[in-house]
Amino acid sequence: MSRNKNSAILLISCPDQKGLNAAIAEFIFRNNGNILHADEHQDEDLGLFLMRVEWDLADFAIPMTDFAQHFAPIAKKFGMEWSLSNSSHRPNVALFVSKYDHCLADLLYRHRSGELACEIPLVISNHLDVQALADFYRIPLQVVPVTKENKSEAEKRELELLAPLKIDLIVLARYMQVLSPDFIRKYPHRIINIHHSFLPAFVGGKPHHQAYQRGVKLIGATSHYVTEVLDDGPIIEQDVVRISHRDTLEDLIQKGRDLEKVVLSRAVRWHIESRILLYGNKTVIFD
Repeated sequence: MSRNKNSAILLISCPDQKGLNAAIAEFIFRNNGNILHADEHQDEDLGLFLMRVEWDLADFAIPMTDFAQHFAPIAKKFGMEWSLSNSSHRPNVALFVSKYDHCLADLLYRHRSGELACEIPLVISNHLDVQALADFYRIPLQVVPVTKENKSEAEKRELELLAPLKIDLIVLARYMQVLSPDFIRKYPHRIINIHHSFLPAFVGGKPHHQAYQRGVKLIGATSHYVTEVLDDGPIIEQDVVRISHRDTLEDLIQKGRDLEKVVLSRAVRWHIESRILLYGNKTVIFD
């Protein structure tokens, strides 16, 4: 996505029916909008229509603040659930990390290079190990130690740190703590995690050890939204790499880390660019 583009992005989910494309395109045309991209998907089993449409706002007749009231008759007619975003908006993203810093380093680099069109006002960690990395990128780091005894107090402190920053998205960049249901409910479908296996295989804390013992020929990484069920949220992106009997456990871990960085950064970028539409426990990723 061009960083200089001023466009509106509409995500739509509704029962599949005739006239949807025509109604949406006609609404945008009637209000002097120029469609830049349109992508859609029909789920035949559920009878659902899912769409992402993006249009130029340069000559669009409706201010974004008034869009809802103008679009309401169409949304009501077709039973739409929808959300609107602006490509110029830079969401506030908080990064959570423990000791492994490879995903954090990748995200911070992509942010500085302009690949991730967001603001990163805060990194939260339960260890001091990433202090030098945060300092290098001039991102404030808050260390909140977590133990079995203080987990509730630690999460309360983390929420206190997030609240004034109006955080839009939390990214768990190898944050090795399980968030409580209460914490997750405060950011529904706004927490992205990277799991170091090809889910649903090898859930839990040491998937590479499980994969090595099982003698698999492929290992993977999975980025998903966090839900109250561990490692079971809607999957955003996955990738795999081939391994062989010659690879040691350390080789699997190193290859896995390379995958994790790429898979997580893709998921974060797609979320920021409003390319993800959730339905049920699935996601549609629009081009």
